[in-house]
Amino acid sequence: MMLSRSLMPDLLAIQAFECAARHASFTRAGRELNLTQSAVSRQVKDLENYLGTQLFDRIRQRVVLSEDGRRFLPEARKLLRQAEETMLRAMSSAEARSSLSIATLPTFGSRWLSPRLPDFLRQHPGVVLDVGSRSSPFDFEEGNFEIAIHYGRPIWAGATCTYLCSESILPVAGGALLRSEVAMTPAAFLNAPLLHLTTRPRLWSQWLELAGQTDESAYRGHRFDQFSMIIEAAVGGMGYALLPRYLIEQELKSGELRVVLDLPMETDNCYYVVLPELRAHSPICQHFVAWLMGQIGKSI
Repeated sequence: MMLSRSLMPDLLAIQAFECAARHASFTRAGRELNLTQSAVSRQVKDLENYLGTQLFDRIRQRVVLSEDGRRFLPEARKLLRQAEETMLRAMSSAEARSSLSIATLPTFGSRWLSPRLPDFLRQHPGVVLDVGSRSSPFDFEEGNFEIAIHYGRPIWAGATCTYLCSESILPVAGGALLRSEVAMTPAAFLNAPLLHLTTRPRLWSQWLELAGQTDESAYRGHRFDQFSMIIEAAVGGMGYALLPRYLIEQELKSGELRVVLDLPMETDNCYYVVLPELRAHSPICQHFVAWLMGQIGKSI
């Protein structure tokens, strides 16, 4: 669907509006944009005429956002941010044979995927990667991604989910807890400091139940909203953590973390690689999926 040019926003006018809103001044906005005060005022006036509403209230020497201006400001900033990202993406891949934008779970991306990406680039020279983090499903068209790595159920509107692997977690510890002479049994965790993932609050309860222990104390302890934070806290000896082995490969190898009880538990959800329907037959996407599956087979 082609958007009528009469409905296309003027980015220069939107930029002038955003800058004037941030400074509450056409004069200071002009200094930042290297324009005269009157030029900024004309840009904003043109935008107001275009939208059919008043964006600023003019009070003496100041300009103050109107109600409509306050509502429009977040959308204006979103448009400017998207335009900037689009231009930067185009510039970064200008000389490339091909490009690929990948959305990945934050900790999975930083700890497992990123260290392996050089291997993909050795096999596919000339490809430029654009990697971003996303923790939940999104609209591929709005997100500007061509492929995603997803943890959860194989459900994603307008896309196909291909199974990568399940996830198994183990209790680990680091720091002073490694020097403790107490032998860790399932029951010992009931009185031990525990580290919890905010988005998966029942992990310790489920693991202890698997180990034959049930107690409300399974929910006490420190909470973090990212695996990466829990890993650092565990390395520092802040508490015991339930973590997938593939996220702590380096810490286990260096001895910063150690599995304190070899009793793994498979979690309810799995990892999937997700392709939007429009990219299902893209050669570079297919190459990345094949490479990813091979890497998964080697390590997880």
